[in-house]
Amino acid sequence: MLPYINDFPMEFRDYIASEIIPQYAHFDKAHRVDHVSQVIAESLKLSQYYDVNRMMVYVIAAYHDLGLCEGREFHHLISGKILWADRKLRQWFPEEHIWMMKEAVEDHRASNKHVPRSIYGRIVAEADRIINPDITLRRTVQYGLSNYPELDKEKQYTRFLAHLKEKYAEGGYLKLWIPQSTNAIHLQELRQLIADEEELHKVFEKIYSQETETIQNLENIPIFVRNKKNNSI
Repeated sequence: MLPYINDFPMEFRDYIASEIIPQYAHFDKAHRVDHVSQVIAESLKLSQYYDVNRMMVYVIAAYHDLGLCEGREFHHLISGKILWADRKLRQWFPEEHIWMMKEAVEDHRASNKHVPRSIYGRIVAEADRIINPDITLRRTVQYGLSNYPELDKEKQYTRFLAHLKEKYAEGGYLKLWIPQSTNAIHLQELRQLIADEEELHKVFEKIYSQETETIQNLENIPIFVRNKKNNSI
């Protein structure tokens, strides 16, 4: 359990842990439980620098990508709708706080043109970046393989490079909001690698090989073996 949430009501913690976070298991490989867990941990860590309601920070981080259930394009808006529609949250928060959390979830997306409307939106937006060159590059490959499986390796690299340049390179759309975050240092490291396309291509080749080997290995496992654990009592 996260040390940041020990003082939260037990029923609240149990609800998020058992009903909300497990939904990420059904998303693409770059947005599964490990991702939301990282965003939650980083959001709570950053919240220590501000006068904010930590339970609200926890909810915003936990719900921020639930809208992926309806696709990527409008997932931030769908996530906000899911949060607002969750009547269970009214046990712990007044309507105005739930509305603020809805707005923060809507504002987390990196490609949004507007500045997050509150400190809550800035915290989750910053936490969602999790700019670690190794993790960012692998997640970019994983996303391409999950969402564009029809592309061959050459076209996967073209997509990979275009996304990195559009989002992370100098002049890219990604914005950082919290000065206490280490993202700025890691972003500079990533930009240096993006600028060195020869080295970047080598990194892509390595990650692509590892990820496609994993997929192929899973595909080669007979169905009855793969499901054996799930069928056991």
